[in-house]
Amino acid sequence: MQLDNLNIRKILSKDLLDVFIRIGLLVFLVTMCARIIGPFLNIGLWSVVLAIALYPLHKAIAAKMGGSHGRSATVLVLLGLLLIGTPTVMLGSSFAEHVYTSYTNFQEGTIEIEPPKESIQQWPLVGEHVYTLWSSAAGNMPDFIHQNRQQLSKLSKRVLEAAATTAGGLMLFLGSLIIAGIIMAYGESGSRAMGRIISRFAGSDLGPQLQKLTTATVRSVAIGVIGVAFIQALVLGVGFLFAGVPAAGVLALLVMVLGILQAPALLLTVPVITYIWMVGDASTTMNMVYTAYLVIGGFVDQILKPILLGRGVDVPMPIILLGALGGMLTGGIVGLFIGAVLLAVGYELFMTWVAHGDPDPSSEFASAKE
Repeated sequence: MQLDNLNIRKILSKDLLDVFIRIGLLVFLVTMCARIIGPFLNIGLWSVVLAIALYPLHKAIAAKMGGSHGRSATVLVLLGLLLIGTPTVMLGSSFAEHVYTSYTNFQEGTIEIEPPKESIQQWPLVGEHVYTLWSSAAGNMPDFIHQNRQQLSKLSKRVLEAAATTAGGLMLFLGSLIIAGIIMAYGESGSRAMGRIISRFAGSDLGPQLQKLTTATVRSVAIGVIGVAFIQALVLGVGFLFAGVPAAGVLALLVMVLGILQAPALLLTVPVITYIWMVGDASTTMNMVYTAYLVIGGFVDQILKPILLGRGVDVPMPIILLGALGGMLTGGIVGLFIGAVLLAVGYELFMTWVAHGDPDPSSEFASAKE
């Protein structure tokens, strides 16, 4: 009997050691894979989000091209690069040259500006202060720079940092669009593979439902982001045209890009409003009208997002909205989509668990599931 117990202990210890070794190797493999994929995780997630959001449009284009998914994805990517990338590169080059020239002149103290108009004193609340400050700068620029060198240096550094961050975000978006085109070209096989993976974790009954929910959630959030950005760009573009702002179409396109990147449109509307007051030929009354319109247009996204988020998803809109906002606060723009998907999937799993344990089959949720 003692010999049998000893043999059992040896077998168990050997099997347990094998299990620990396998678990350790598995943890090591997962950790190393995560470290290798880590630098590409952000652009990879962005690419998947764009591919899911644009796939219905991709299928429509492919149908008109004889079912060629490769050509359809190529056309879609090229259109995106031409519509967003070309003006962005042109404006970025011009902006970089202007910033470099202004920064050099600032360091050398050779900046010259024209005296302010008398009408600036009539601006509400800040007119007198702006007129005095502007007159001081126009009358003796080197002395003005010397007196305010510390504040101007901080302001110039912030402008350069904001420009660098925006440029990095744009490059990330354009790179993700290219990779999304590759994903869309193999969309059907990729969708089947993802369906098998989700079903392996969640089961054959719940897996397809979660895959459908994830896809619908990503597209819903994309409409709430890209769609709202387009509407805001259209609203502000009309205001730029009526106010006589140069390159109104390009500025409207930049508003759309900022909206996609979840940057406030005020980054553009404030300089435009400043231009209208300083250089525009309209009366004070019209300048106030243009200012009010552009300020309101800059907050259109805050009104539309709660309305459009969650459309087409069998999950309450507040769940999608909370997930999107919470994800954006913790993970940036990509977190906007990931947060909404995770909270929607978590809500669905929780309510499915509740329905399976509900003794009353006539309850509202149980009957809805049936």
